[in-house]
Amino acid sequence: MLKTKSTKKSKWKSKQQDSSEAPVPSLKERIAQKKKADRLRKEIINFTIFAAFFAAIIGLIVGLAGGWKVGVGSGVGILYTSLSFKYPRHALWAFLIYLPFGGTITYYIGNSPLLQLAKDGFYIPALFGVIQYCRRENLPLLIPKRLVTPLAILLVLCLFTLTFVNGMQQFSAATGPLEGTLYAADEGILYEDADISAGGSPFLMGVLGLKVLIGYIPLIVCAYYLIRNKSDLLFLSRLTVVLILTCCGLAFVQYLFLKTGRCEGTRFAEGSSLFRASLDAKCFVGGSLLYSPEHGQIRLPGTFVAPWQWGWFLISAGFFGFASAFSDPFARWRTMGLLSMAAVFVMSVLSGQRVALGLVPVSIMVLLVLTGQIVNLKRFLPAAFILAILLGIASVNNPAIVQERVDSFWGRWEASPPQEFIVSQFEWALGVQEGILGKGLGRATNSARVFGDTAFFETYYPKLLYEIGPLGTLAFLAVVTVLTIETFRAYRSVKERNLKSFGASYWVFVLLISYNTYYYPLDVDPVAVYYWFFAGVVLKLPELDRQEKLAAQGIEEPVGRKRKRLKRAGFS
Repeated sequence: MLKTKSTKKSKWKSKQQDSSEAPVPSLKERIAQKKKADRLRKEIINFTIFAAFFAAIIGLIVGLAGGWKVGVGSGVGILYTSLSFKYPRHALWAFLIYLPFGGTITYYIGNSPLLQLAKDGFYIPALFGVIQYCRRENLPLLIPKRLVTPLAILLVLCLFTLTFVNGMQQFSAATGPLEGTLYAADEGILYEDADISAGGSPFLMGVLGLKVLIGYIPLIVCAYYLIRNKSDLLFLSRLTVVLILTCCGLAFVQYLFLKTGRCEGTRFAEGSSLFRASLDAKCFVGGSLLYSPEHGQIRLPGTFVAPWQWGWFLISAGFFGFASAFSDPFARWRTMGLLSMAAVFVMSVLSGQRVALGLVPVSIMVLLVLTGQIVNLKRFLPAAFILAILLGIASVNNPAIVQERVDSFWGRWEASPPQEFIVSQFEWALGVQEGILGKGLGRATNSARVFGDTAFFETYYPKLLYEIGPLGTLAFLAVVTVLTIETFRAYRSVKERNLKSFGASYWVFVLLISYNTYYYPLDVDPVAVYYWFFAGVVLKLPELDRQEKLAAQGIEEPVGRKRKRLKRAGFS
């Protein structure tokens, strides 16, 4: 009994000592903190009220001229754009959240090219906020520094193409159709006599093509300053898991609606429409879809505009779910990561996404080997075993669906082997080259069709060869190669186990997308955003590792160095 009392007494004393050692703010400091918080709160409220009032006036004026939908869209766009400029951190988080739902929101409001660019209302103002922050605090705008030279070369070559190729096409279009032939490719077939006119607005097409090519590269810097500490990194990882589960859940409901007949899909279409995704068949979420089960055709868009974008979302989601499943320090979030991986597998089958069905399992195996997590697999065997049983039961209960997807995958592979298809498109793109600057920026970019006719490519680097020529393509390869090397060096320098595991998963994603040429994920959502953003996250890991090391050692930095480090840690 005496021993127990003495133990309690010693514990109370130790707690008292700990509380006495903790810095207690004085009354004056507490009053100053409260005044600062009140001032910031009032500033946010006043700015939001002013922005909402201004947006309402503009929306009302535009609505009277163009209809209530246009007016509401204009007002909302002005409101969130102004708030994004004022609060760039929140805008970047909103940008990441909005991205996977952009297609659904776009087609609920109305199909418009401007609505498809709505996500940039978060990104561009936030980017200006980051630039202002870096200038104010005298911080580097280009990270890493080794990327500056290849990026400058790429930009110069692109400007040459825009000026001397697109510019000349614009001049020729003003006096008449441009002589010559553009080419198109579809499902592995080359149509060399397409005879597509080069009318429209080639210069604006080039500007949009330049934006598509390099417009999201600044996300490297945005991500670098957005992730201030390990807590921000964990929040990002968990946010991606929640988004994956939400999107897969909505896509599953979409599949059920089609399966039960609540949505017709394309099952009652005629002719070739039975085999093409259509916006008229839109169901619940997302955009154009294909659902003709009698003919074995199903391509669901999930929450995105088109089916193949959903397929690449599932592929990228495999990397992010893996990172959370093997790297998060909390068991419940590791379990959520495993669930997100299972959801990705299920929706890869149900959505009819052949590219996801082929690449998701391969990506997981590559991740297990390259990240070294295969030695830690026994930690996750119980949960993985349960998930395997559930997936196995689902496969046994629906053998026709699984067999149909596998047959579709192998049928497409045999009809047009990817390696042969890629080689043929390289040969074609090289064969039509007439100069070293290419056919013009945007000339093979789908989103640039609003400004004129475009060629259709299903492979990325042949598409670059066609648009910006061999020199521009080599310059872009130099950019992604330097970025891949720098992210590798960054994550390999990290010592903290969880941070290094996150870095390994994200780096493998950067590596595979850098040199992937099948389809063109770097041209559109979501990979066009995720690639550059998560490269910036990997580059920030050494700084987070240093923070964790100092915190573990209990070392207090000098005030000057600490202030400089906090500036580099992230903007407010």
